[in-house]
Amino acid sequence: MAILDNLAKAAKDFFVEPGDEAPAVAAPAHAVPPAALPGTALPLADLPPGVAQPEQRHLDHIARLLAGDGRDFAAFTKMVKSLTASGLSGPLLYQTAFNAFTAMTGQDLPTLLTSADELTQKLADDRANVLARHREKLGEAAPRQGPPSALAQLREQEAQLQAAVADLSQQLAAKSQQLRNTQQQLHQEQTKVQAALASYELASAAATAELQAHQQATKSFLIN
Repeated sequence: MAILDNLAKAAKDFFVEPGDEAPAVAAPAHAVPPAALPGTALPLADLPPGVAQPEQRHLDHIARLLAGDGRDFAAFTKMVKSLTASGLSGPLLYQTAFNAFTAMTGQDLPTLLTSADELTQKLADDRANVLARHREKLGEAAPRQGPPSALAQLREQEAQLQAAVADLSQQLAAKSQQLRNTQQQLHQEQTKVQAALASYELASAAATAELQAHQQATKSFLIN
C-alpha cells in the first residue's frame, strides 16, 4: 500500500540523514493555519519589490539553526512531509506521523510540543539578533563591537556632506546678496558721477560760449 510504502520511506529518511544537509523544517503542527499545507511558506507582507523567495543562504542558515538530534520536532515535521506524498492530510496525517515517530523515539506528545516551543523560541532569538545586526548595518544603532559598518559610514559621510552643502548654500546666498548690494551701490555712484559730469559740461559749455561771445563783441567794437 502507498501509505505503508511512504511510512517505510519516512522511517528510512528519519534514520539516514544526508551528509551535508540539515533536516527540512515545517511550521509546528499545532500552529499550522487551516489554509497552509505542510512545507508551504507562509506569505509575508511588505516585502521589497523583486523579493519573492528567500535566498538559498538564508534557507541554509535556518536549516542549520533547526538541525537537531533526530528526536525533536524538526525530525517529526520531516516525517510529516514524507507521509504527505501518500495522500494523507489533516488529523490522519499528523496522527499517523506521531504514532510512527513515538514508536521510533519513545517521545510523548508533551515532550514533542515542548520541542516545538523551543525551536520557535530559537527562531525568534535568531531573528532578534539578525534584526539588531541589520539596524547596525543601516546605522540606526551603534555597533555592539568593532567599527561601524560600511553602510553606516556612508550614511555618516552623506550627513556630513549634506551639512557642508547646506553651509555652502548659505554662504553663497549671503555672498549673492552682498554682490547685489554692491552692484546697486555701484550703479548709484555711476549715476552720480555721470550726472556731475553732465552738469560740469553744461557749466563749461555755458562759460565757453559766454567767453567767446564777449571776445567777439570786444573785437567787433574796439578794433577799427
